[in-house]
Order: sequence, then structure tokens, then C-alpha cells
Amino acid sequence: MDIQRIESYMKRVEQSETETFQPVGNKFKVGLDLGTAYIVIVVLDEENNPIACEKQAHNFLKDGVVVDYSGTLRVVKELKKKLEDRISEKTGREVELIDCAIAMPAGTESSTKTHQYVAEGAGFEVVAVLDEPSAANAVYQISDGVIVDIGGGTTGLAILKDGKVVDIQDEPTGGTHLSLVLAGNYHISFDEAEVIKQDYSKHREILPILKPVVEKMASIIKKYVNLSETDTIYLCGGTCCLTGMEKIIEKETGIKTVKPENPFLVTPTGIAMNCK
Repeated sequence: MDIQRIESYMKRVEQSETETFQPVGNKFKVGLDLGTAYIVIVVLDEENNPIACEKQAHNFLKDGVVVDYSGTLRVVKELKKKLEDRISEKTGREVELIDCAIAMPAGTESSTKTHQYVAEGAGFEVVAVLDEPSAANAVYQISDGVIVDIGGGTTGLAILKDGKVVDIQDEPTGGTHLSLVLAGNYHISFDEAEVIKQDYSKHREILPILKPVVEKMASIIKKYVNLSETDTIYLCGGTCCLTGMEKIIEKETGIKTVKPENPFLVTPTGIAMNCK
């Protein structure tokens, strides 16, 4: 993994949350990520340059499954409109975002239709459906190893050999579980725990409390990964923003574990790259 290339590219994606960039060409590639904790839409141009990004925290999905269709649809419509307005203002022409790609946690394929209905209800045409770890590899571009996408609800992994995905797995342990442990430990609400979890200055303090949950995530990885055939685990997903969790996973699995500085937007960006 070319970490320098990824860091530089993902910084540009992060910038596109607050700054709209001038696109090359007229085609836009859209990635819609309906996550357990956040709904994210990333827009790239036809050369995969980041153009704009919007995200919204919510509680309309559980472990990657839509439980509040109307709430999810409302947020996606709002984010789509914001992005269209931003890009229209930047380019000086009216822009409507049509084609989009979506992704699912591995093992939740039965919910694909619901995700597709949300996208279509918001005015998108779904042109590609992926699993989340494979989407992330559009950014990472690794040929051998394991990509582990830890989101709000699930830990998903894709095992790659010679650039091809040979196995995908997913189990329900994610950032929500970390917040529940924090809430119980500090006797605070779930929402207050979420704020603490996302505060980088608190990570050193909370990591020992969260270690058992991270070890559970590592045990999920160990369950599916052949230690003798895998030399590196590549992390992505918002939960992997927790400072130091890669060291716990590396210790528990015995496999070198790496992540970029901000792994949160890797998957939605990879989804957008697959919008052909």
C-alpha cells in the first residue's frame, strides 16, 4: 500500500467536505454509503479527482440494514441537493447528480434492494453494487492481503489474492459497541459516549476501556484469515480512527496491521470510484 499516495488523496477528499473543487470533464462519479452511524456521499470527477463530499450522522440503520426508510431517504435527498447546489455554483452551470454506486456490508446482500430503493427514491440511478471492503480497495489498490472495514455496526473483511477478492465476511461488531461500552463505563448517555469516542485527545484515556471490544474485532479477523498466507491487514472505516487500535489488532492476530491517518472516508470514496 502506497501510504503517501493514499494520505495525499484522502486529505483532498476531506477538504472536499468544506471546499468544492472544479471538475475535469462533465461526468460525475457518486458514491453513496449508507452506514450505521453516518450517511456519506462522495462526488468525484471522471478522472477520480475529489469534487465534493457531504455527510450526516443518523440512527436510521442498524448493522448496515435500513430500519427507518423515510428518515434515510430524507437525509440522502438533503445531501444530494447540497452537493448539486455546491457543484452548480462552482461550475456555473446547473448540475444534477444521476449515476451512483452503493455498497453493502458483506453478508447483508438481502438488504441490497432497500439500499437501492433509497438511492432511487432520492433521484439516483444505481449503476454498481459492491461489498464495502472491496470498494475500499479501489483506494488502497493492494493485490494481496486483508482489507478490514470496521464501521458503526459491523466488522467486514475482504481477503485478496493476486488482486482478486477470494473471500468476504462480515460480523456485527463495530463502533456502536465501543460507544455502548464507554456509556456504561462512564455512566453517560450513548450520544455523550459518541462525542468522547470521536475526540482524538481522549483516545489515550479510553483505549484501555475499549480494548476488549477491539480484541473481539481482532478475533473476528483471526477466524477467517489464514495466518500463514497473510502478511498485512489494511484497516478502513470510521471506527478505525481510534488511535492505537491497529496495534491491538496486530498483537492479537500476529499480522502487521496498517491504516491511513484518516480511514473514515476511504470506503465511500472507493464506492464512488466504482461508479462507471
